[in-house]
Amino acid sequence: MTDPQEAIDAESAARAGQRDPRIAERTAGEVQDGIPFIGAGPGDPGLLTVTGRELVEAADLVVHAGSLVNSELLAEYCADAEQVSSVGKDLEELIPLMRDAYEDGRDVVRLHSGDPAVYGAALEQMDALEHEGVPTYLVPGVTSAFAASATLRTQLTLNGVANHVAFTRPQGKTLDPDEDHIGEFVEMGDVTTCIYLGTHAVGETMDRLLAAGHDPDTPVAVVYHASWPDEDVIEGTVETIGEKVEAAGYRASALVVIGEAARGTGYERSYLYGDWANGGSNESEADD
Repeated sequence: MTDPQEAIDAESAARAGQRDPRIAERTAGEVQDGIPFIGAGPGDPGLLTVTGRELVEAADLVVHAGSLVNSELLAEYCADAEQVSSVGKDLEELIPLMRDAYEDGRDVVRLHSGDPAVYGAALEQMDALEHEGVPTYLVPGVTSAFAASATLRTQLTLNGVANHVAFTRPQGKTLDPDEDHIGEFVEMGDVTTCIYLGTHAVGETMDRLLAAGHDPDTPVAVVYHASWPDEDVIEGTVETIGEKVEAAGYRASALVVIGEAARGTGYERSYLYGDWANGGSNESEADD
């Protein structure tokens, strides 16, 4: 097996020099040759896509993201497959495991939590497999920000309140302070800021926002285990949310939503179902 980093570098260089022909030949949701990297969704088995469900039901080997994937989903859809948790395994172990199973003619599925495109570390696995001659592809899933929005009964974008959405993470072991742009997003005012991988640092993040002069009354909602049976919602402000999350004892698996859209208040009626629509609409702008 090629060293994973060398494989990643080689595939990245090839992609920079030539467009993958599969981009023009295949569409998202289409079952393809190779190992699918599937988004399992935020937790509730019902939020797995139809294509994802069909693929895991037919799989012989499911390599999954451990406790980040609901065990009910594994029991309901993957009962007949060999199940292997990826927790504690590096690329040097995962790549040969999936490659060998695929080359032996087994149907292999790689099951990530949420959507692999958002903090999923999927591409490095795909590149390493592709370098070994194993084709791969992505099957989208429901990311936790969308599940949190549904739980909060709001939209991440609202006319007159939030024109933009930022998916981000706080500074820490894998993100230097100068790469943390949470304060910049919040400062823009019309951005709904969704913080991933930051449950353990909610208090520290809010303290930095306060120290930078941000409005302490800015709404914040923290949704723990969005769509799971033990889902919990903590609501507050930049000033109060840190203490509330600390009191609840949550250190992981929560999605933080900052901005007025978290409350779903103060927005303006859209043009879609008003005079603009009655005067004739362009369907390409139907989401305005």
